[in-house]
Amino acid sequence: MLKGIAASGGIAIGKAFIYQKSEAKVQRRTVQNIAAEQKRLDDAIDAAKRQLKAIYEKVKSELGEDKAEIFETHMFILDDPELIGGTKEKMQKENVNAEYALMSTAEKLAEIFKHMGNQYMAERATDILDASKRVINILEGNSNLSLSDIENPCIIVARDLAPSDTAKLDREKISGIVTETGGRTSHSAIIARSLGIPAVLGIDNATSYIKSGDLLIVDGYKGTVHINPDENLLKTYEAERKKDIEDKRLLLRYKDVESITADGKKVEINANVGGIEDVEEILKFGPDGIGLYRTEFLYMAKDELPSEEEQLAAYKSIVEKMKGKPVIIRTLDIGGDKDLPALGITKELNPFMGYRAIRLCLDRKDVFKTQLRALLRASAYGNLKIMFPMIANVQEVIRAKEILEECKVELARQGIEFNKNLKIGIMIEVPSAALISDILAKEVDFFSIGTNDLMQYTLAVDRMNQKVSYLYDFFDPAVLRLIKMTIDSAHKANKTVGMCGEMAGFVPLIPVLLGMGLDEFSMSPSSIISVRKLITGLKYSDCKLLADKILSMGSSDEIKKHLKAFKTSNYKI
Repeated sequence: MLKGIAASGGIAIGKAFIYQKSEAKVQRRTVQNIAAEQKRLDDAIDAAKRQLKAIYEKVKSELGEDKAEIFETHMFILDDPELIGGTKEKMQKENVNAEYALMSTAEKLAEIFKHMGNQYMAERATDILDASKRVINILEGNSNLSLSDIENPCIIVARDLAPSDTAKLDREKISGIVTETGGRTSHSAIIARSLGIPAVLGIDNATSYIKSGDLLIVDGYKGTVHINPDENLLKTYEAERKKDIEDKRLLLRYKDVESITADGKKVEINANVGGIEDVEEILKFGPDGIGLYRTEFLYMAKDELPSEEEQLAAYKSIVEKMKGKPVIIRTLDIGGDKDLPALGITKELNPFMGYRAIRLCLDRKDVFKTQLRALLRASAYGNLKIMFPMIANVQEVIRAKEILEECKVELARQGIEFNKNLKIGIMIEVPSAALISDILAKEVDFFSIGTNDLMQYTLAVDRMNQKVSYLYDFFDPAVLRLIKMTIDSAHKANKTVGMCGEMAGFVPLIPVLLGMGLDEFSMSPSSIISVRKLITGLKYSDCKLLADKILSMGSSDEIKKHLKAFKTSNYKI
């Protein structure tokens, strides 16, 4: 048995196919006619872009625009002055061939991205190399191997799968994926989840342990891969796979069921989304609304800041598609691990605690007002709510509301309609905000707890640092107590409180959060139906007793042990 990262849920059983791409063997050659060599490079780049355009259109039509965006990114990479300009400069200075200059420049850039101390940026290094290798293959006259040529059903085992590889996956022929690299945020994982293909990533030397033709069991829930299992294990997993398929089919019965516990407590099960293109997909899961719409991706889509009209079109579209269901839109949350070149933000030593989110918006009032005006105008078309991120003190809330009022006055003078009773909320993700939540509750209509940052700040742990990531613990008593404090403060002021961090969809803690009194759970769309099923089978009265017991405990281990007993004796979680 091999252990890796559970990247896409499900169970696959099948023969292994070792996928090894023939790497372009780039050699350094001296070139006399540099102008002709640069023309050769330009022609190869144009050809690569045509290939990428064709893949983009295929993926867009089959999986949706959001899944195709990576190929658009590769096209942008092939226009990047750092990569292409740097390549041509190297050719000019050293009189070398295009293949060698491009590979050298791409590898240098990729190394910079890999060492930014950020998993997202490290994974973009793969994009730079993938796009560059496409051009090199064209220059060398090599044809790219294609996964679309696979004839028999199999489980793909590879060192890595580039976005251009995963785009060619055929769900009818590829039953599972195993790779040596990658994580839950890698493109392989995203595409696998979209296609419903079980995947286990990050298994060191997987292609050495596994041979083509080996019988594999891929458990995308546990992150395990069994090689040539014995008959008993195979029978066990075949039964589990049939049950998994049936369970997923039966879950669809809960798509349009109200999110009410067995003893009548109603909550909202909402979706977190990153763009307009996600809305059609999330509607398949029957959310009660959108608990978090991340507007930063609208800003990151282009080199310049989006105009008021562009933002209005996006916000209006999403509230209209939700047909009266609540849509909570978070104002710009740039900074930390999300950069925005158009704002010219200086690199910081500790960006997660620096110039970001509401701090940036209050400083760049011009940018903030453009967004607030667009949001107000969109509020006339549906049930839109505004949420301010990373609030640390009451002064920030007051100042943000003052700027919002300025925008309301301006729009009223212009005779432009907006919802005058628009609900305003804040994210509780800084420990100071949780500690003064009773004060903040007087200033807003609702809270949404962002557990990702709340845990990071409370526990002083960088979850991307493998040496300390074990401290990033959903069961930590300090985090759970801050959550309970926040919920109680909101309810005392007759305000609602939701949660949009990863913990909201974390099944083992849902009975605890429900018992604490959480009003709204917002999560990845694919988790909505299973969480709704769980909640409809729980009793709120039992969950309140459970939450009280958990909050009296002093360690994560004690909490986990007690929850296992609760799960076994009361409900299947």
